[in-house]
Formats: sequence, C-alpha cells, structure tokens
Amino acid sequence: MSDLYQPNDDFRKKAHLKSIAEYQQAYDQSSTDPETFWAEKADGFHWFKRWDTACSYNYDMRQGPISIKWFEGGKTNIVYNCVDRHLDTRGDQTAIIWEGNEPGEDGKLTYRELHEQVCKFANVLKSRGVQKGDRVSIYLPMIPELAIAMLACARIGAVHSIVFGGFSADSLSDRIVDSTCKTVITTNGSHRGDKPVFMKSVADEAIAAAEKEMGEPVTTCIVVERVIGDPDFDFPMLAGRDFWWHDLMAAVSADCPCEEMDAEDTLFILYTSGSTGKPKGVQHTVGGYMVYTGVTHKYVFDYQDGDIYFCGADIGWVTGHSYIVYGPLANGATSLMFEGIPTYPGPDRCWEIIEKYGVNQFYTAPTAIRSLAREGTSWTDKHDMPSLRLLGTVGEPINPEAWRWYHVNVGKERCPIVDTWWQTETGGIMITPLPGAIPTKPGSATLPFFGVKPVILDAESGKVIEGNGVTGVLAIAEPWPAQMRTIYGDHTRFEETYFQQYKGYYFTGDGCRRDEDGYYWITGRVDDVINVSGHRMGTAEVESALVAHEDVAEAAVVGFPHDIKGQGIYAYVTLNVGVEYTEELRTELKKQVRRIIGPIAMPDIIHWAPALPKTRSGKIMRRILRKIATNETDQIGDTTTLADPSVVDQLIENR
Repeated sequence: MSDLYQPNDDFRKKAHLKSIAEYQQAYDQSSTDPETFWAEKADGFHWFKRWDTACSYNYDMRQGPISIKWFEGGKTNIVYNCVDRHLDTRGDQTAIIWEGNEPGEDGKLTYRELHEQVCKFANVLKSRGVQKGDRVSIYLPMIPELAIAMLACARIGAVHSIVFGGFSADSLSDRIVDSTCKTVITTNGSHRGDKPVFMKSVADEAIAAAEKEMGEPVTTCIVVERVIGDPDFDFPMLAGRDFWWHDLMAAVSADCPCEEMDAEDTLFILYTSGSTGKPKGVQHTVGGYMVYTGVTHKYVFDYQDGDIYFCGADIGWVTGHSYIVYGPLANGATSLMFEGIPTYPGPDRCWEIIEKYGVNQFYTAPTAIRSLAREGTSWTDKHDMPSLRLLGTVGEPINPEAWRWYHVNVGKERCPIVDTWWQTETGGIMITPLPGAIPTKPGSATLPFFGVKPVILDAESGKVIEGNGVTGVLAIAEPWPAQMRTIYGDHTRFEETYFQQYKGYYFTGDGCRRDEDGYYWITGRVDDVINVSGHRMGTAEVESALVAHEDVAEAAVVGFPHDIKGQGIYAYVTLNVGVEYTEELRTELKKQVRRIIGPIAMPDIIHWAPALPKTRSGKIMRRILRKIATNETDQIGDTTTLADPSVVDQLIENR
C-alpha cells in the first residue's frame, strides 16, 4: 500500500466535488448513461442549434468502419464560447496574461481586447482567401499572436495545424505537405532563454521544400515581428507572399461574425509521433472537444471564478491547445502563457511568475519538476507562493520522488497534486484525481474522469483482466466527447493504429497497472514510441534521421531511463563497411538528427553496433537492445532465435 494523501479540509470545503462518494455518484451516472450526462454538460455551452443525437459510434472494425460522433446535428462555434459569450459579463476581465522570455517583458489581453484582435486577424485570413475547411499552418513561439491566430482560424472555420516552434524545417515541411496548407504564420524569431531562435529562415526552407513536394505554392506567409531592431533577425520578405502581421492588422475591421460550425466539423489537426516514421495528423472536431476540455478544466483543476491559472506547456503540444487556450477560455478563466523556460534567468523563474501574478493553479511536466529539483531547495525556499491552491503534472508518469519534492517544496504540503494521464489523441484529461474528492498516491493517475471507461487487457489474448492488483495494456471501452475522429487523410491508418489490435476497444499504446485500491498506474509505452520530456517521439523517425547519413547502414533506437527527461534516446548505429567509428562522426550524427527533426530528438547516447541482434527473419530484437541500454545484461533471456547470438556479446562488450 502506497502512502495516501488526503485533500486538505480548506481545499475540500470550497471544491466542486468534496468527497469520494460525490465523485462516485457522478462517475456512475456518466458511466451508465453517458448521453444524458454529457448532454447536461453541453447545455452549459452556447449552441446556434441544439444537437439531434448526443452520441453514436462504432468501435469494432468487424462491424464496419470506425466512427465516433458527438452532438451530431448541433451547430456552435468554439470561439463564441471561449470569447464572445463572456463579453457582457467579463469583457474587462483579463483573458490572457503573457509573460515573455525576459523578466519584465509582459502583457495582458482582456476578453474585449482578445475579441477585437481575433476578429481582426480572422478578417486578415479572409482577405488572403482563407475559407472554412482550409488548413493553416502556425509556426510561432509562445506569444499572444499564437493564441490569437488559432482562435481566428476557429472563428471562421479554418483548420489550424500548429507546429511546435522547436521543430526543424523538415518537420514543418512534412506537416505543411500532409495537410496541404497554403497559408503559413510565423515570426522573424525569438529567444529561448539566452539562445536566439531564427524562425523565418526555417519557415522559408520548409515552404520551399513543401512547394516542391506538393507541386503547388504556399500563397501566404504572415510574419510577426517578435524581435525588433536586431539586424540578426532581418530576413528577406518575398513580395506577394510574405506580409508583416502588423501591416495586415492595420488594414482590417474588427467586425467578424462567427461561422456556424457543425459539431463534427474539424477544429484542428495536430501531428504526433507514430511507431512508424511518418507523423500522424490527429484530427479533432468542434463540439465534443469544446465540451470536454471546458468540463475537464473546471473539475480537474477545481477552477473557481476569478482564479489565475498557469499551464507551463507550449501551445505547440496538445496540452497547450486544451489547457492554455480552449478549456480555460471556455470557462471564462484568466490563463497565463509563458514564452520562456523554467531555468532562465534562474531556476526560480516559475516561482517568481506564480508570486508576480498570484497564480492559483500550476500545471507542468515531470521533466521540468525533475530539472528544478536537481537545483536543490534553496530556490523554492525563497518563495512562499501563498496564492497556490493546486498543482498538476502532465506528459508522462511522474516518479514518486519527484511527486514528493513537488508536494513539499512547491505546494508547501498544502496543495493537492493532479497527476493527469491523457494523450494528443484523447483531446483532454482521461485518468486523474479530482482534487477535493480523490485521495492521491505519488506516481498514480488514480481514477478515470467522468464518462471514461478504462479496461486492462491481457497483451497477448486481448481479454479483459477483471479485478484489482492486475497489470496489462490500457484500452478504453467507449468513446468520450474529445476523442480524435481520424488521422487526417488516412482513416485506414487510424483504424489500424488504435482499433485493429484489440477489437472493440481504443488501444492507448500504454501499459498499466490497477492496484489493490483500483487506482491506475501508467507503466509507459508498449509500442515503439518513447516519451522524452513528456513529448512522444517515434523511434522510427529518429532511426530514419540517422540512416539519412551517407555513412550509416542501419540504426535502431530505444528509450532508457533518464533522470531529467524521464526517457532518453539510446541509438545503436551500424556504419557502412569500411567506415571508421569515430567520436567526430558520433557528434555529426547527433547534429544531423537535431537538424532533421529538432533538438528534442537528439540522441543522448550513440552506441556503435557493427551488427544488430536479428531473428532469422531479419527482425531486430528491440527487447535485447533495451536490456543492454539499461545495463540489465543479466536479464537478456533467450537468444536462440537470433541469426547470430554472438552479436549480443559484442554489443555488451563495447557498451
């Protein structure tokens, strides 16, 4: 039995849900009659026309194509719900607080100001020919224009595809091509900590490559002048294609009505790594996603009117979409977006921000917590952070030591911690404590959110494992409103990835343990995806980037435990015959991966492997590579199926 942390009485008294019995009652209702439960929640949002059917779905490929629909026949607009409907009651309340990379660089947008900016940029997009259903690629750092641009797209029914600002030209180009974006929004550049980040040049390179592959042009590139007066950030502007954000905004009106969207119209595409090389365009729709992100934000973070809420993620990842922009704004919250990094200029930057604005809820990744814990407690000791009521974690399972450090040093032993499990594909939080109701255990995501029906399956047979004290793979038995509907342009891949292996279930790709108390513990990926600093990275993607080097014959990538990042990237590389294994080449290969994918994908370790352990059919035995990477060489197990078992001894010798 793990140590159990009860919500403190002060928190519990004011919470939306005050006991495990209240949670159980709400969960039972959501589980036995999800349509009525979610229809009641959806009634709290604005609809131009109410839906005809709350939910219809098919999860079993044997019965026909996989299909998930919520609030079908309903018409709404997520921006109306996130901005317009608040104007009468809270127009002058701050919607977005922006904290820049440098301390002292900040700004605020009220709901009224946000509305004006969004309407104007929506008119800019229209003036450039962007229409409902068109895809728009957004490649920006964490500046207010990023939130404005995505909301402007959603206002007129354009589909935003946001690409994390740390990705390379190749990664951006792939995403432009996959969703045939004719419009790209970027910036001249920014700073991340003390490092300059040049983004216009990356966008130019990506656009050139994309146009070649698509056979048609990107017609508009809108550039935010983030860095002013620094010649290092001057880049050529292509006449007729490239326009400054401020010039276009000065020329349009602030009157732009919301497009009436079907609940099942596409809201956005967000690319995530797959176990095969090509990133998957996860496609989310308007109605269900809107309702689910709003409801989860309210209950998981126990959001109360007037709270200042700070999610430390980047909007380039799903956490930022759902819990910096759409969920908080749907609830009329004040949401803080932070351009910098937690360690710049000092390791107490986040604690300074919390005190500066009187933040009530703070949501970040375990990798950030581990890197800050490493700096010692002197940085947190300097900050009382009396406004904090709740802490959250996202992106990967949090190890119990980091959880306790966070609880003691940041939460000062008074703030409940919500350790949330979910995915890009799920759209919103799925397994989580509800902070006034559910006692927590360090490292456990605890219990399912309303309407979420997790099952643990036997990995081999696919049979449901009943009872507690069991381990297997995690699947979900029925849909929830924010579930992805398809992979953009590839429904077959969607079905094969999530529904083929275990018929009748959505397969998460994660291993899971349900303990004696029925609490869920996520044990990590069971497919060829590794979780680096809370971000999924397909091993095949990294392997492809390595093999792209002329001297590399083959590469195999696995994850290994990393103190800060959770998982690090361990690459086994086989060179072409006659090529010398050198330190210089090792460095060159790391740089190549960084250039092709981005810094997040750079291998931590490159292990020279004159040969790889393969079965007689030619399959690489990754199980063995994982054991060597983690130095568990006494647990390698049976190697008799290998074509050449001596390869394993060679790899262990030159580890």
